[in-house]
Amino acid sequence: MTGQDWRERKKAQTRQRLQEQALRLFTERGYEATTVEQVAAAAGVSHMTFFRYFPTKEDVVLSDSYDPMLVAAIRARPRTEPAVERIHLAIREGLGAIYPAVREPLLVRTRLSLRTPALRARLWENQFATRELLAGALEDGEPGFATRVLASACLAALTTALEEWVAGDGAAELPDLIDDAFRVLKEGWRS
Repeated sequence: MTGQDWRERKKAQTRQRLQEQALRLFTERGYEATTVEQVAAAAGVSHMTFFRYFPTKEDVVLSDSYDPMLVAAIRARPRTEPAVERIHLAIREGLGAIYPAVREPLLVRTRLSLRTPALRARLWENQFATRELLAGALEDGEPGFATRVLASACLAALTTALEEWVAGDGAAELPDLIDDAFRVLKEGWRS
């Protein structure tokens, strides 16, 4: 193992430890009642180290590597597939690869994001960036209006599945809820 590999692995471990401790403390004490200093101390680092990994307190909950993974999965799908299907299957593929390992922390992060006003506000800001990434993954060049609308609808389906998952406290499995949400999107609503 090279020195560079070791440093990257150590950084990833520190980042993960910060997120784990933040989620634990936010769950135990509440998001607003927990300080960055407390999170850093629980992770065994200084508060300055915290800010090297996460620019804000919100970022320790909201930051993840899912968007780049999703974009790569969409681009890897056959362009002959309908766009909604490409996004749906890319989400399922990406989620399938990580879900067993991240299920519980993802549920905690999603619950915090949806139920904490400061995080919810940032979450909706992040939705715009995610929509642009989804639209860009479907098209070469600048995505057009129709592609942005379609990406927005797919993101709304995913978000609604996440909201349902949190509302049920994780009783249902997220991949199944995502399938259900995309089924409604593809087939339409039936009473």
